[in-house]
Amino acid sequence: MLNGMSGGRNVGKTGNTKRSAGDPYENLANAIILDAVRSYRSAKKTYQKNRSAAAKRQMEQELRFFRSRMFGILTDVDPEYLIRKLEEED
Repeated sequence: MLNGMSGGRNVGKTGNTKRSAGDPYENLANAIILDAVRSYRSAKKTYQKNRSAAAKRQMEQELRFFRSRMFGILTDVDPEYLIRKLEEED
């Protein structure tokens, strides 16, 4: 779901219950995480071009989210793995 970063599965947690691919809660969790990933990528691109303080703050905000308790509630994805992959991107 995160351009190959989720190992071919949905990002959201499924817990002990089996959820279908159309599960609205899992879809919402995926959308929240993907929005943060897109925001981080956009801010990183802006920061690389002009060292914008606002872009730097946005990147830091997304990094805090990735390491937050809420992120852990939404997904089983290892936040440090995700951050490492995002930092490796151009």
